[in-house]
Amino acid sequence: MRKFKNVIITGPTGAIGMALIDCLTSNGINVTAVVNPASKRIDRIKKNDKVSIIKCDLKDIERLPELINEARREGHNITDTYDVFYHFAWMNTFGQGRDDISSQMDNVKYAMLAMDTAKALGVKLFIGAGSQAEYGRCKDALRSDTPTFPENGYGIAKLAAGQFGKIRARQLGMEFIWTRILSIYGPFDGDKTLVHSMISKLKAGEVPETTKGEQIWDFLYSKDAANAFYLIAKNGKNEKTYVIGSGIGRPLREYIEDIRDVVCPEADINFGAIPYSEKQVMHLLADISELKEETGFIPQTDFKEGIKSLLHNDH
Repeated sequence: MRKFKNVIITGPTGAIGMALIDCLTSNGINVTAVVNPASKRIDRIKKNDKVSIIKCDLKDIERLPELINEARREGHNITDTYDVFYHFAWMNTFGQGRDDISSQMDNVKYAMLAMDTAKALGVKLFIGAGSQAEYGRCKDALRSDTPTFPENGYGIAKLAAGQFGKIRARQLGMEFIWTRILSIYGPFDGDKTLVHSMISKLKAGEVPETTKGEQIWDFLYSKDAANAFYLIAKNGKNEKTYVIGSGIGRPLREYIEDIRDVVCPEADINFGAIPYSEKQVMHLLADISELKEETGFIPQTDFKEGIKSLLHNDH
């Protein structure tokens, strides 16, 4: 078991990052949140004695030690050495941007520069956030050793960052853990995600149009995902890849019906109005046996309860 007191999180204003800040601080850990200076989401981070905010663009990540020292000189209560570095920051994660080759290659470069920066800050463990997109289409539950065949630039770049990261960590003498994240939902998630868009349409009295919903899917609540990342830092094995999901696979139609039942039980849903895409993923399920055995992670939140909590905390 690792003991750690000070961590850095890049890209902290998304669903996982925000939940992770809450999880870490509630466990007495100090967090330095590295936020894009142009971000409109900085105000999401609540004032907390254990949270410091540093504004730093991803392309300037090598300046982070300098910016941290500046903050300390200005009287901010912030450390200059860290134990764990969580790297979530990534450009072009949705839509056509996923195949923007230039930006995806930059993402890989910035991930490596983040590792160099972590080393300069005394970090002992670097944890990277990969994606199920690294696998492409697969009919089996996803494991760390499942063959990877990414079909878009985003998945290719994530896979490269994880593979290069392992090499770079060895060169730097630092521990390294990679994660592959499935479908996370919760407060502060993107408005265009299935869960949030479905809720918005139902609230507006619209009839949502969807595919037939035959896909087997795996959803995990953001609070549970944050706990997984916390436990990975405590107990995860060096150079391992952990798949992060609930480990429960159900037809997407059932999830959509659950959302309807919570938000607007009398609403209609037009299943089958949208055709499956050419490269539609039809089976997305995490095998979390390694994650459970090696870190102690156990998902806590039932999907319907997660939707209720999300509505209660709706931002």
